[in-house]
Amino acid sequence: MNKKVVEGFFAAVNERRFADWPDYMAADVIDHNKVIYGEADEPGAAFEGFRQQLAAFGEGSMEPRQLIAEGDTVVARLVVRGRHTGAHPRMPEPTGRTFEVEQIWIFEVRDGKIAEIRAVSDRLGMFLQLGWDFPSA
Repeated sequence: MNKKVVEGFFAAVNERRFADWPDYMAADVIDHNKVIYGEADEPGAAFEGFRQQLAAFGEGSMEPRQLIAEGDTVVARLVVRGRHTGAHPRMPEPTGRTFEVEQIWIFEVRDGKIAEIRAVSDRLGMFLQLGWDFPSA
């Protein structure tokens, strides 16, 4: 069941079905690894973080390649692709360049909804592919 929640979440993200996100993420979801630079450090801020990320990468997808579930925990290995077509807090001017990186996400699912998110991403690879300067701080 918890795998289905995570699969549904990624489908809703990839299909830009913003109105469906509350079906998969708890209103007070805690994002321990901010989706986007500058995301508020408060429960529920991941909703806006995902919206901003999708606005910056108009062409993009998060494709789960492997899902492993144990109890309330679901681990997803993803291939994430995108084209920088919109403003992003780290790079306001779109570059039009594409990226493709692998990511590992760990979800805690409670009461049928994602309650916590942790992620590890190849951000250096992403920044290099997009031509962005890697942050020094």
